[in-house]
Amino acid sequence: MEKADITKPIKNIEPWWQRFAAGLNEFYHAPYRQTMARAARDEEDFFMLLMFAESLGIDNPASFYTLELQPLFLENFHEWHTRMGMDRCPFDHVGCC
Repeated sequence: MEKADITKPIKNIEPWWQRFAAGLNEFYHAPYRQTMARAARDEEDFFMLLMFAESLGIDNPASFYTLELQPLFLENFHEWHTRMGMDRCPFDHVGCC
């Protein structure tokens, strides 16, 4: 009978309590993941509306501050306006559709 070599490193085995904690974390967060994603998308939609409100003809008191952000969010504009129910791009100067 050979002696077990205890000097060899164990390969990537997490302790049982870390796996248990990860399982509990997943069990707790899983039901809320879809709700949190929907809330984040709603906040992003509102922010996009706030940014492009002046271009859509809606008075926006913060247009001076959001004007410099428009070029950064313009690449997401097509996805946003189709999600909001606009089949065609509402701007004449933006050719996304």
